[in-house]
Formats: sequence, C-alpha cells, structure tokens
Amino acid sequence: MANLDHLQQEAIALLQQLIATPSFSREEDKTADRIVEFLNSHGVTPRRKGNNVWAVSKHFDASKPSLLLNSHHDTVKPNSGYTRDPYKPMVEDGKLYGLGSNDAGGAAVSLIAAFIHLHERTDLRYNLVLAITAEEEISGVNGIESLLHDLPALSCAIVGEPTLMDCAVAEKGLMVIDCVAHGKAGHAAREEGDNAIYHALQDIEWLRTFSFPRISPTLGPVKMSVTVIQAGQAHNQVPAECRFTIDVRVTDAYTLEEVLDIIRTHVKSSIVPRSLRLKPSGIAMDHPLAVAAKSLGRKLYGSPTTSDRALIPVPSIKMGPGDSGRSHSADEYIFLEEVVDGIRGYVELIEALGACPPIGNAT
Repeated sequence: MANLDHLQQEAIALLQQLIATPSFSREEDKTADRIVEFLNSHGVTPRRKGNNVWAVSKHFDASKPSLLLNSHHDTVKPNSGYTRDPYKPMVEDGKLYGLGSNDAGGAAVSLIAAFIHLHERTDLRYNLVLAITAEEEISGVNGIESLLHDLPALSCAIVGEPTLMDCAVAEKGLMVIDCVAHGKAGHAAREEGDNAIYHALQDIEWLRTFSFPRISPTLGPVKMSVTVIQAGQAHNQVPAECRFTIDVRVTDAYTLEEVLDIIRTHVKSSIVPRSLRLKPSGIAMDHPLAVAAKSLGRKLYGSPTTSDRALIPVPSIKMGPGDSGRSHSADEYIFLEEVVDGIRGYVELIEALGACPPIGNAT
C-alpha cells in the first residue's frame, strides 16, 4: 500500500504536469499520456480507450461489487480575463494556479492517489475501478459514455468534481431545446405579414412564468431559461421565423421526456431537443455512499450543475476538492491543502463503506 503522505506530494506534482499540458476537450491525448505514465510508475496497469484512462484493483474479484472512481482531465479554453499564463503552474500563498487546477484536476489527481493507495488491498468489500476520462466539458460521446461497456459491471460511483468535499446526492439534468416560431414575411410599412417575433414572445412569456408543480426535495424546481434569440434580416421586413433556445435544468422529480412533453403542450413554436442524454440523477439517502458520507460529517446537498454523473447509469455521488465557483474563471486555482484533504477524504469515504450494508451489483 503506497504511503499516503508521499502520494500527496506526487499527486500535486502530477497536477502541475497536467496544468502545463493543454487538454481541451477532444485534445486530451497528452494529458492521457501523463496519467498512464503516472499509474505505471506506481505499479498500476492502466488501460486506455481514446483519451480515456482506466484501471481496476490489483486483486479484482468478480464476486464483489465494483465502485467507480471517475473524474475528467479535459478543460475549457482559457477566457480573456486571465492575467497569468494558464499553462504555467505557479504556487503562491498556498494556491496552485493554472487552467484545470480546480475543474477538475484537483479531483482527478486526488482520486488517482486514493486509488493507488488502496488498489492492492484485499480486505475491501468491493473492487475499485478508476476512470479518468475525456470530453466532460462538452458532454462528448467519446468520454465516460464510450467507456462504460469496457468497464466491469458497476454498482455505484464517486464522481470527482469541485464541491468543497461536500457530497452532492442529486444533480440536475440538462436539456437544450431549439425552437422556431413561424410567421409570414411582409413589408413593415404596410399591413402585411405575420410577425414571428410576436409569436415567439407569447411562448417565451409562458416559459418565463410557468412553474412545474413537482418540486424536488434536494434540487428544488425545474428551471427554464431562454438564452439565445435570433430573428429578422432588415428593419423594414416582418420576419417569417424567430429562433430561440431554451436551457432547461431538470430535477429528479421529472424525466427529460416528461418535461419535453409539457413544453410541447403549451408552446406553439416547433421545438427540437438537442439531446436527451444528460439526465437528472439522485441517490437514496440510505444508500451506502450517502450513509458513509454523512457518517464522516460531509454536507449532503443537491447540485444545480451537470457533470458526467448524468451519463453514469448506477447510483452515484459527486464530491471533490476545490470550489465550483472557481470553475471556468480567470486565473483558476486550487489550494494545495484542498488536494491533500481531497485524497484523505476519498480514502476515508471508501474505507467507511466497509461499515455499510453490502452493495449489490447493478444489472
């Protein structure tokens, strides 16, 4: 079993390497190389599919259930507000600066270190499956979703994202809907045409004011926001079409399909969802993961943001070092102490599961 104190320093060094290696979504091959090298150097035999890297416990036992440890190593592109080199890892006042340090490099290296520390254990009541994956930031099809059929049968999962090591027991799903309000073109100076913008406004007003009756106890209400609108070509022409986009954050009180049907019933515009993949998720409060997190004093809450958890078809929690409020921000950083606490927190949680009822294999 690898020494935890030494692993903490090595994990921070790995995080610095990842920051220094650009890894935009779909371009994560070099950081995947670094992760493979790191695992190999610690006696782990990693496997790779595309830019996804995964490994299993050294003494994998097919009769035991399996716990997935998942985070991502892709990043968004740095925004224009950066005052530092986003690819130059710098430590100042206990903070490690750099793109991807907080989202989700800190969680990724913490899960890697926890896995290395525990993967030779034979006394655990479950196998550990580590998967550090690609394309999370764009919800791409070549990330965790592409890997699921290659992994052993999973029972549950810990998804590493910056949550201040609080435990998100539920997470909103995301559905983006493209809408088109239809009218008829005409000259603005004469009583001609049928203005599509006015039809869109009626639908948008319904979207703005409608309240879904079912409220999630952990996530609250479903939230709809019109975020993009486009119409017209000239000031003197009544537009025949008005296009707008709805961002819908769906709670575990509804399926995506139910919300879509309700919207279709009430709006006149044609609507097309871009995807029904990013489903809301929740875990029972008596599930071993939730019980273990609570026993360790972790705050249980519902998360308004979406992660790869939406694509993992087994009960899961989202938990990791760092603060979601720093994600995608200029001069992104994570406290070194947060990484240290993250590693220890993951190890404690995994070990605490031993006191919980057995976890049955998912079917």
